[in-house]
Amino acid sequence: MLNSVEFSKNQIDEIKNISKEEKNFRIKNLELFNSTGFPNKRHEDWKFSDLKDIINKNFANLNSINLKKNQENIKPLLDFEHNYILLLNGNLHSQNFDHEDNSKIKLESYCEHDLKTETNKNPLVFLNNAFSNSGYYLEIEKNYKFNKVLVIYNFFSKDLKNEILNSKNKIKINEGSELHLIEYIVNESENKFINNLYENIILEKNSKFRTIYIQNKKSNGYFYKFIKNQILNDANYTNLIFSSGFKFNKIEIDCDLSGENSECNIQSALFLKKEEHQEIKTRLNHLVPNCKSYQKIKQVLSNETKGIYQGKIYVKDIAQKTNAYQLSKALLLSENSEFNSKPELEIYADDVKCSHGSTSGNIDEESIYYLMSRGLNKKQATNLLIKGFLLDVVECIKSTSIKKFIDLKLESQINEY
Repeated sequence: MLNSVEFSKNQIDEIKNISKEEKNFRIKNLELFNSTGFPNKRHEDWKFSDLKDIINKNFANLNSINLKKNQENIKPLLDFEHNYILLLNGNLHSQNFDHEDNSKIKLESYCEHDLKTETNKNPLVFLNNAFSNSGYYLEIEKNYKFNKVLVIYNFFSKDLKNEILNSKNKIKINEGSELHLIEYIVNESENKFINNLYENIILEKNSKFRTIYIQNKKSNGYFYKFIKNQILNDANYTNLIFSSGFKFNKIEIDCDLSGENSECNIQSALFLKKEEHQEIKTRLNHLVPNCKSYQKIKQVLSNETKGIYQGKIYVKDIAQKTNAYQLSKALLLSENSEFNSKPELEIYADDVKCSHGSTSGNIDEESIYYLMSRGLNKKQATNLLIKGFLLDVVECIKSTSIKKFIDLKLESQINEY
């Protein structure tokens, strides 16, 4: 297994069509990554997920070059009408916007324009800046609302093995526009690989963006996603996370509420099976007055699983009339499961309404007994209580057909185990 990881700047030479300025930017970021390597528990943001140790135990070697692979057959979802974008190992492959006015949509492969080094000292962002050569840029023109949901088929091919894929996406929703998106992970590889994704989302005045994150089946992949959001006046951002089944998955959301009356809503419903590791980390920055944020993180943990939630609400001194709510709840099905929660409030304004809380506990045996007295066996009763615990997050979905699709996926995740 790996004892240490250090990538060579010679690998940057294999990335085609980049300027001298961009190459220097990539080399600088690679040097920053190599100075620390993958984060471990000595990093405060990774105190519950020692990624260096996890990688050392699970990978003998790592290839950082994101090569295009052959496409296998992908079965589109038939549960509801939708537009789609197909990504193949992070690379933009194809798209279909038959339900929309194509003149209002701009889609192209991602091209690096912002050559500023990140100030948050995140080693995985440094690594992404050094090697990312895939992803997409999506922009919705002013005052255009999608007629149908957009599904991102994020497809990972069978031949992935011991590779670390680095990609970047950028989504810009212009003033008065609205987009509903489902990121649907389709992983055909049975091997271990790492997917390192950086996503930048900009919501202009009075725009709306709702996204759902889910995968089709269990996965041996190791996934990390860093999302940087900027939400301007009267804009609304909603992120619903149903990412059960990953071997390792960490989602970081850093959200700036930069315009008055902006709103941010983050919720998750996760069911973790044996040896799965999931972390959600959020930082919601209330930078101006009259903004709202709502977070509800729910996890059910079975034998030998680890769930983590780190959530911080930051309120600047001028951000009066802030309304921020944060709650994490965990249901532990085994003594060998582990849930770590770290809620934080950092408030510099005095006229605010902010609250946070965290609870964890075992399943209610009296409820199990009651359901068994009504004819269910113990497994059926347990699964019903698990679904009831997670279901209120699904209820946030407005579309009946999409809600039914997510509900069935959630039920299959629970019943599979």
